[in-house]
Amino acid sequence: MIRLASILGAGLMALSLAAPTFAADVTLKLGHIAVPDHPYGKGADYFAKLVNEKSNGSIEVKVFPSSQLGGQKDLIEGMVFGAVDMALVGTAVLGQFQPQISIFDLPFIFNDRPHAYKSLDSVGMELGKELEGRGIKLLGYMENGIRHVTNNVRPIKEPADMEGLKIRVMTNKIFVEMMKSLGASPTPMAFSELYSAMQQGTVDGQENPSAHIFTKRFYEVQKYASKTAHAYSPEPMIISMISWAKLNDEQKAIIQDAAKEAIAWQRKISEEQDNEYWDQIIATGKMEVIDVDRSKFKAATAPVIEMFADTVGQDNIDKINALAE
Repeated sequence: MIRLASILGAGLMALSLAAPTFAADVTLKLGHIAVPDHPYGKGADYFAKLVNEKSNGSIEVKVFPSSQLGGQKDLIEGMVFGAVDMALVGTAVLGQFQPQISIFDLPFIFNDRPHAYKSLDSVGMELGKELEGRGIKLLGYMENGIRHVTNNVRPIKEPADMEGLKIRVMTNKIFVEMMKSLGASPTPMAFSELYSAMQQGTVDGQENPSAHIFTKRFYEVQKYASKTAHAYSPEPMIISMISWAKLNDEQKAIIQDAAKEAIAWQRKISEEQDNEYWDQIIATGKMEVIDVDRSKFKAATAPVIEMFADTVGQDNIDKINALAE
């Protein structure tokens, strides 16, 4: 956290020294860690297409997928300094810069996708404003997906089946405590290291949306997938305040309009492809997909919400609960 604080301080200084205007033709670098075929990888490409069309070619967004510009923390740090213009990152990482955004990582915080979208587009945008003073502007939330547990040891049908399993999680306190509440041994690890770690037995399993399970071919090194749907993963679209300050009002409007349109498009294809990914995973014949009683997992992880209520704000939790239908 000390390093993050120094980075944010440096980012504020860099922001104050930012030049006021781009050259006539603007090029923005957008990085993310997914493969291009991932739903939010497609969303990034669609956003770039929209920006090009809406600006009549005067603004180009160059997309760098598959961690080409670094991991998610690298992308955020690059944006603070202005080395990276835009990124799609997880709330689990953004929460290190704005702790209340971690609210969206809490287990079973949303009833369904419509509940998630309403919460993100209201409470989520309000929380995102805090990032601007730290060098980052939130444009909205794309979707990573609904998270499920896979492992290579035994079928997981109830929380007790997770006892002692080494499960890879993001470097995020909420996910660590979530796995502990289920009896598992959480193992924080970079996403780029995950496949080989499962292949070599360094970890027994992991938790991710179906899109990552399929596109990253986790089914090759995992025998069982349990549809726990224990957490929803938004994918915030953010832009460096240094880059934002260099845009004129018309260019800013183009970026915001394209982001809004791309987010709506991406959420739709993400939901559509979720079922398709499960069908494709089953079709490989390499992974058993198990339906579970989610209420048991929800009950087991309920203490995690109380544990982090002060961090994310009980008032924010109340606002999200009030939006449920």
